[in-house]
Amino acid sequence: MSKKQVDFESVLKHIYSELNKEADRGDVASYIPELGKIDPKHFGIHFRPIDNSPVGIGDFSTPFSIQSICKVLSLAHAMQLLGADLWKRVGVDPTHEPFNFLSLTEKGNGIPNNPFVNAGALVICDMLYSQLEKPGKDFLLFVRNLSSDNSIDYDKKVYESEKTNGFRNHATASLLKSLNNLHNGVEQVLDFYYLQCSLSMSCEQLSRSFYFLMNGGKNMAGQEFLSPSQAKRLNAIMLTCGFYNDVGGFAFHVGLPAKSGVGGGIIAIHPRKYCIATWSPGLNQKGNSLLGIKALEMFTTETELSIF
Repeated sequence: MSKKQVDFESVLKHIYSELNKEADRGDVASYIPELGKIDPKHFGIHFRPIDNSPVGIGDFSTPFSIQSICKVLSLAHAMQLLGADLWKRVGVDPTHEPFNFLSLTEKGNGIPNNPFVNAGALVICDMLYSQLEKPGKDFLLFVRNLSSDNSIDYDKKVYESEKTNGFRNHATASLLKSLNNLHNGVEQVLDFYYLQCSLSMSCEQLSRSFYFLMNGGKNMAGQEFLSPSQAKRLNAIMLTCGFYNDVGGFAFHVGLPAKSGVGGGIIAIHPRKYCIATWSPGLNQKGNSLLGIKALEMFTTETELSIF
């Protein structure tokens, strides 16, 4: 049986046209004041197949704060530097709780369920902080090398906004410190974490940066950042943990490894086939992009290209 031939540009134009009519776009993440200023009417999609020309629709070239999507890049960097040793301090199991649920940390005696809940991401930041000579600059260099794009940078206004309002993250880091799973100072680790979350990218830059996860660990320039085995495991964690307490719903409706961020971005991967990034700042009740999820569900349904 021949494979279905898909006109990706037509599919994406149709999805964008249909969803751009939606009146309900969710609510922007106003608990981070700088994110609360973003126009919820923004909507962009960028599709990057492994062996064809990419397609961008709408605001695909507009930079935005990637927020928790950075956790995948941070984890990739830690896997590159530490290998399997990092799993001594963080697990790989999904939760059915929100990303900032404090009791998860204490239940695990300081070992967070996975690297994408905030406690787990802070532990990964702590590991990187111990490994990197200049953590902020070195992590940014890693991301720029991964994407072959030196224009990617931190958004200092978002960084300051998060730092000023990060009380719950401070509580999480302090709890981790009390349970002996934070080796550096609470303030230093938090500062590094807020800097990572403030990374600003467009959908186009996201799809370029995440190319390595659909290409067995190699970026678009052919450089190996992770082994094929490591890339497989990172995709698996995205599938089971990338959407926190909505991971089952996302797998059911979309069927791809993915990671969301409260800035409204989503990056999704089909290993060896494509990666696709969406951005719409309005979030649903579980803190994920409302239009982004709808766009990805429509895409995998119309193309019949999910992993299931």
